[in-house]
Amino acid sequence: MTLKIAFTAARQTEAQKALKKLKARYAHVAAAKADVVVALGGDGFMLRTLHQHRKRGVPIYGMNRGTVGFLMNNYLEGGLLKRIEIAEAIKVHPLKMTTTDTDGRKATALAINEVSLLRQTRLAANIRIRIDGVVRMGKMICDGVLLATPAGSTAYNLSAHGPIIPLGAGVLALTPISAFRPRQWKGALLPHDAVVTFDVIDPQVRKVSAVADHTEIRRVKKVVVREDRSQSLTMLFDPEHNFEERILNEQFKD
Repeated sequence: MTLKIAFTAARQTEAQKALKKLKARYAHVAAAKADVVVALGGDGFMLRTLHQHRKRGVPIYGMNRGTVGFLMNNYLEGGLLKRIEIAEAIKVHPLKMTTTDTDGRKATALAINEVSLLRQTRLAANIRIRIDGVVRMGKMICDGVLLATPAGSTAYNLSAHGPIIPLGAGVLALTPISAFRPRQWKGALLPHDAVVTFDVIDPQVRKVSAVADHTEIRRVKKVVVREDRSQSLTMLFDPEHNFEERILNEQFKD
């Protein structure tokens, strides 16, 4: 049985050049008919592609035509069918964000990357954090806070000085964003099945927005985040793809 491949690429020049070359070299089909989607770009494009094909659950094989490429395989034009055939599958589950705003309206959204709470005005946010119903931080004065999946730990979480998490590690990263109090708190690693509740203190004055990847809800007063085990997304990696080595290199950079 011939593997049906759909190619997709980021808008950047290098990704578009690669798309043109691969389509000329390999048979390809529309994404709706594909057995696997080959994504050409960087980590951000990989996550967008996972979102786009989430309902079908088709595996995504990424090749790096972006910058860092933690979630991408090396770009090679030859031997693609064999590489996909022997690739190792890693399943990830998105985070489900449920928000309540200051008018009492509820909304839900999914995040493959992270859920972040961010202050909307010049005033710092005051946020209470509960883990599985237990108050672990009574009040954090900050620009915001985020909860990242392993797949998203190399994105906003990393720039906020959060830890890089190996895929399949079974933990989430809870990371403060420019915390004023408590000043020395650097965040925490939580079990993947933890239910995290963020309560915004004085939300009418100290306005906060909640963002799940590309979905933003403004003027929230409560945000509940948990892993959605009912949904599974599959990324394919070459056997020699050394994610752990990349993690070590990143953590020891100047």
